[in-house]
Amino acid sequence: MPDKVVLAYSGGLDTSVAIRWLQEKYNLEVIAVTVDVGNERDFSLVQQKACNAGATKALVQDAKKAFVDHFIFPALKADALYEGHYPLATALSRPLIAQILVDVARAEKATAVAHGCTGKGNDQVRIEVSVNALAPDLKVIAPAREWDMTREESISYAQRFNIPVPTTVDSPYSIDENLWGRSIECGVLEDPWVEPPEDVFTLTKSPAKTPDKPSYVEIGFEQGVPVTIDGKKMDGVSLIQRLSKLAGGHGVGRVDHLENRLVGIKSREIYEAPAATVLLQTHQALEAITLSKEQLRFKQKVATEYADLIYNGLWFSSLHRDLAAYVKSSQRYVSGAVRLKLFKGSSAVVGRKSPFSLYRHSLATYDKGDEFDRKAAPGFIQIWGLPVRTQAEIQPTKLVEED
Repeated sequence: MPDKVVLAYSGGLDTSVAIRWLQEKYNLEVIAVTVDVGNERDFSLVQQKACNAGATKALVQDAKKAFVDHFIFPALKADALYEGHYPLATALSRPLIAQILVDVARAEKATAVAHGCTGKGNDQVRIEVSVNALAPDLKVIAPAREWDMTREESISYAQRFNIPVPTTVDSPYSIDENLWGRSIECGVLEDPWVEPPEDVFTLTKSPAKTPDKPSYVEIGFEQGVPVTIDGKKMDGVSLIQRLSKLAGGHGVGRVDHLENRLVGIKSREIYEAPAATVLLQTHQALEAITLSKEQLRFKQKVATEYADLIYNGLWFSSLHRDLAAYVKSSQRYVSGAVRLKLFKGSSAVVGRKSPFSLYRHSLATYDKGDEFDRKAAPGFIQIWGLPVRTQAEIQPTKLVEED
């Protein structure tokens, strides 16, 4: 009996070709595993395609709830946004997929796992580092990195063995989709000067074709986790799906990003993330009213580190565990509601409230009811400015420094 390998199977070009290639190259029995993280597909067709390509088993794991509860919402609470643009949809799913690959490999007594990532992408790092952290004894095989075929050659290979794949030379986009967003690359998108054509987008309407009247939505949070839409309590999966349709219908969530990949190259990436866009925006708005200035400033630094470790494939690291503990603590009072206006491709926070709000009208107002003690200001200014005044007396500073 040949050894077994568990392949992360998407049903796309590379993983479909990989089934036949693993059998030819390594004489391995291939068990295909498809992880449902909100891909919105007919998984029975995906299973059938895997079997037709030569897999001895084709398994589907529904991981949507785990994805939301243990990956998306922790990243949301951290305000994780890579380089200020990318909400990390694909990157967040990879450690979960790696964990499922390891679980299936153990159950099937496989000696290896495999994935369809290329040698130029970030996902190879994310999956392999995660597998190494969880099961260092398992071998990891990356067919698309080993075979060194161009995209056109992979398509020809698939056609030669009657492997049906959705990608053609005429439509060469590489797409990854889950609940948190959708990434699109390759083809004309590789030219950063070219505007993305409309056929690239499926989750978001063109702003020119969105409603002529704005929509308002109120999102409720409990300890940093979104739990309601317009007062109606919803589970995490349903809430994200609802916001994706609502915001996407107004053209919100398109991202055109010139990204610095982990492997050292710059890449033009197109993302659609309507739900992620509005949830990150509203969560930050609620933090602004419930966290102190010092907490906010420090948490911005943590958010950058947190986003980087997700992007860099370090989810199963001690650093993540440490940062996650801080993030969880920071969310103790991040509860309340945020009102958002959606209109013609934009989203704007137009209201926020919380039972733990640090905003006090009596201190902020200039009108009747002002309770701010103006008499305290001179003494505060004197103490605050003391170091500046002392230095100026000893080391005079000119208004314009001479060269």
